[in-house]
Amino acid sequence: MTPAPVYVSERRWSEERPRVLVVACSDGRLQEAVDDFLQNHLGILDYDRLYAPGGPGALASGGFEFLRSDTFRRECAFLVEAHGVEEVVLLFHGPASPDGPDHAACADYRRKTPRLSPTEIASQQQIDAADIVRAVFGRYTATGTRSVRVRVFRAEVLPDRRVRFVDLG
Repeated sequence: MTPAPVYVSERRWSEERPRVLVVACSDGRLQEAVDDFLQNHLGILDYDRLYAPGGPGALASGGFEFLRSDTFRRECAFLVEAHGVEEVVLLFHGPASPDGPDHAACADYRRKTPRLSPTEIASQQQIDAADIVRAVFGRYTATGTRSVRVRVFRAEVLPDRRVRFVDLG
């Protein structure tokens, strides 16, 4: 006996894979602003998602979480290969400097680097972004068999709680 469905969506499953992968923090407080940015600024409507605490920071090497970053890097590479991804958007987040709300700092970065101020975390995210682009996506951005465009942004929460997106590229 087949159980009765709880809900059936009118939206259909697509046979076409999106060619964009967005790597972002799982912090739901940013979700509407992220959706708005992707749709209305970058023109990205359909995309694969790799959301986890720290977002692209989970791909950063170093520190005491080497095994986590290694696993995350392998998962990201799998998505890029298996889904034929052509563009990756890495999206970090935190408070705007100097007066954004401190509690907008990425909780994963706070956990990994508890002694850093929000401004120092932003600097670390910039360092991590360069490492990630080189180490994780370098084989695609250099001369290779296929090319993957990598774009890096930071969602910065302003004092009035609006979110500005800064290109870290």
